[in-house]
Amino acid sequence: MKPLIEITTVPIQIEMKTTNAKLEYARGTAEMEISRDKGGLQIKSRPIRVNIDTFEARNTVTPTLARSLQQGAQKGQQAAYQATATYAQQGKLMMETKLGEEVITQFAKSAMIDTRQEALGFIPETGPEITWDAGEMNIRYEMDKLNFDWKFGQGDFEFTPGDIEFTVTQRPEVVIKYIGGPIYVPPSADPNYEPVDVKG
Repeated sequence: MKPLIEITTVPIQIEMKTTNAKLEYARGTAEMEISRDKGGLQIKSRPIRVNIDTFEARNTVTPTLARSLQQGAQKGQQAAYQATATYAQQGKLMMETKLGEEVITQFAKSAMIDTRQEALGFIPETGPEITWDAGEMNIRYEMDKLNFDWKFGQGDFEFTPGDIEFTVTQRPEVVIKYIGGPIYVPPSADPNYEPVDVKG
C-alpha cells in the first residue's frame, strides 16, 4: 500500500547583517576675536587768573552806607576832640597874648592848613588787593588698546557601537500533502474495487 500523505518541511532562513563598531575623532577649532579700545589725547589748560579786590580802596573814596556812617561817627568824635583841643589852645594863646601880637592871623593860618589837608581826601588811602591763581596745563595721552580673545574648542571622540541585525527571510513550514487517490464510501463504489477475501 502506497503512503497517502507526503510531509515536507521548509527550514527557516535568517539573514544577518553586521555593522562594525567605530571610534571617530573630531578636531578642535580655534577662534580669535579682536576688539579695539580707542585712546586719545586730552589737553586741559587753565590760564592764570588775577583777582583784584578794590573794596577797601573804593570805601576810602566813596564808602558804602554802613562804612560812611561808621566813618562819620569817627570823624565827629575826632572833630569834637580836635575842636576842644583847638579852643583850649586858642584860649591859652589869648591869655598869654601881649600887646602888638597878631593872634587872630595865626588862628586863620592854622585853619587854612587844616582845610587844605581835608581837601586832598579824594585820593584812595589804600590800594587794591591783588591776588592770582597760577595757570595749569594737563596733557593726557592714552594709546589704543587691542584686545585678543581666543576661544579653543576641544577635540571630541565619537564612538559608534557595533550592530547586528537579523532578518527572517523564510519562516519554517510543515507542508502536508495528500498523495493518495479518492476515498469512496462505501468502498464498493470504487471502480477498481476488489473485494477482500476473508474466508481463506
